[in-house]
Amino acid sequence: MRIIGIDPGLRITGFGIIDKHKDILTYVTSGVIRTTNADLPSRLGTIFDGVVTLIHEHCPDQAAIEKIFVNVNPQSTLLLGQARGAAICGLVAGRMPIAEYTALQLKQAVVGYGRATKDQVQKMVARLLNLIGLPGTDAADALGIAICHAHSGKLINTLSAFSSILTKKSCRIRLGRFIE
Repeated sequence: MRIIGIDPGLRITGFGIIDKHKDILTYVTSGVIRTTNADLPSRLGTIFDGVVTLIHEHCPDQAAIEKIFVNVNPQSTLLLGQARGAAICGLVAGRMPIAEYTALQLKQAVVGYGRATKDQVQKMVARLLNLIGLPGTDAADALGIAICHAHSGKLINTLSAFSSILTKKSCRIRLGRFIE
């Protein structure tokens, strides 16, 4: 089972991809999708295209994305929601079954404490995936979302609901209209 985790952001969207085989988690790749200081539609397009490209290149079976929280600044919350929407649209375009987790759920699953710091999340992600170094904060959050999903009961429910589209062969077919 290959899982892609997404930590949405308007300037930087983190991604992390892991494989789960029985109870063993294996790191595949992680990084960020960076947008330029262009207009909002261009930035959202960059996020969408980046997610579609990741799906094409790595053929994940499942997707998990971080839910946003209501910020003190409503404008920031609205912009983050639009970035999250662009990422979700990229996942939906790739016919990915999507699970959503809060930052609290991510931190509890990875660190065991819902108010863990970003530094603690980075260190535990590196430890859980046997990484040599620490991933960046956005990539670590995305990997953490993937780990959270791998350990969640929602994985089993999502698998049964979407079992007909979860094959490596179908990945290329599902994305054919975006690749050509």
